[in-house]
Amino acid sequence: MASESTLSTFTASDGENLAVQDWPLDPGVTPRGVVLIVHGLGEHAGRYDHVAQQLNAWGFAVRGYDQCGHGESSGLPGSLPSDTRLLDDLADIIDSTRARMEPGTPLILLGHSMGGLVTGRFVSLGLRKVEALIMSSPALNPGMNAFQKFLVAVLPTIAPNLRVGNGLNPTFISHDPAVVKAYTSDPLVHDRISARLARFFSTEGPATVAAAPQWKVPTLLMYAGDDRLVNPQGSRDFAAAAPKDQVTSVCFDALYHEIFNEKDATPVFAAMRSWLDQRF
Repeated sequence: MASESTLSTFTASDGENLAVQDWPLDPGVTPRGVVLIVHGLGEHAGRYDHVAQQLNAWGFAVRGYDQCGHGESSGLPGSLPSDTRLLDDLADIIDSTRARMEPGTPLILLGHSMGGLVTGRFVSLGLRKVEALIMSSPALNPGMNAFQKFLVAVLPTIAPNLRVGNGLNPTFISHDPAVVKAYTSDPLVHDRISARLARFFSTEGPATVAAAPQWKVPTLLMYAGDDRLVNPQGSRDFAAAAPKDQVTSVCFDALYHEIFNEKDATPVFAAMRSWLDQRF
């Protein structure tokens, strides 16, 4: 069902370049929908090849892109040129993706971690119409201590582009040592975060949770109960506040942050497939 993925360069509305990866279906195959993957902090779309291949096998065309300051897209690692840049880029990518799609084909966002925050905030603001949203371990609760909150309140004003280590311990991305080793040896993975990007986490996560009671887009929320990189309380709070007819929430109690990359990710893929099958 799947073709080899293709890499291309997309020029966003501000003139910056974004690396785009497509996993199309075989010629002549009508997709059930198009899934747009939005990756997490410090990583890139290429790490989702196995997720895209699985979605292809289920009849979905897949597209991913490297966010600003990540992977092969422009911008210093971990930088954020403006407060709304990640949301603006997603809007641009959606517009360009819709232009290539057959009318009536559903567009589904799939965001992991920072990507879950970006897609969740995007949907909460209604910036573009999408048919569904899947959030994987979204960064809805930054879990900052008092000192970090102070820095986020002050630094973006005086040094918004100051970049520091993000403090994430790679050993907690997955219980699979091979995944951790691949992550730490990946030249496109970095550990940088700017003051402005840190503020995006601290403000937009709580804002997304606050918007949960008015949620209007069918959403699957999947998160790791033993997440050491993102506070799972953000997902719990979102699920508790959101309308049950719009949001399906699944907690994988024993899993670490990257639920698609765990030793046994079968239940994760099964939950996603079941949810997609019910809707598309």
